[in-house]
Amino acid sequence: MKKRWIPMLALLALPLLSGCNDDDTPVAMATYEVKVFNLTEAQPMSPPTLLLHGAAYTAWSVGTAATVGLENLAEGGSGAVLMMEGNADPAVSTTFMASAVVGPGASGTYSVTMPVSSDARLTVATMLVNTNDGFAGVMGKDLSGLAVGDSLMAAARVYDAGTEANTETAATMPGPAAGGEGFNAVRDSNTSAVSLHGGVVTSQDGLATSALNSLHRFDNPAMRVVVTRTS
Repeated sequence: MKKRWIPMLALLALPLLSGCNDDDTPVAMATYEVKVFNLTEAQPMSPPTLLLHGAAYTAWSVGTAATVGLENLAEGGSGAVLMMEGNADPAVSTTFMASAVVGPGASGTYSVTMPVSSDARLTVATMLVNTNDGFAGVMGKDLSGLAVGDSLMAAARVYDAGTEANTETAATMPGPAAGGEGFNAVRDSNTSAVSLHGGVVTSQDGLATSALNSLHRFDNPAMRVVVTRTS
């Protein structure tokens, strides 16, 4: 079965409900509607990246160094390299990146497909763009129990990719509050590993060089994901 790679598409109901494997035997396909809600007050979220996969794949792990793909997403908001990493992994069947930012209080809806599997999992990741390397994510959510018409909800916590120091300066954050640098291959964080994000400090709480204010703070969960199997 060839892997499905669906870059830069959003709000699109995919018509493909079945495929063929290498010997042309029909393969049953499952289609899922994934709705992503931004629960923050002033943290736009980069176009969400979705991966459908088996249990053997993990996009990140707390206490482990981020991949280059995750670093790109968490620092610059692009999931393109993360999708490339996923497409190179035999446990990943579908990769997808939306075309638009999900603003504070807004949502985005996406349709993705994968072969029907008792090992179906979903990973969703998006950058909080008014941070240095913060991202919200749901990893490895089990979809195998969903029948057509069933839904599930998952709450996404915010992680620190551990790839960039949380200086909060205008030069080092790409979001609208700063407009500075996105991805930088140099890793200058003291942690060097993915961790739960401690939140932003902001200029109103004593970090004089911060480009952020109190509106840019966020609570957990910062994102909600609702998945419905549609076919």
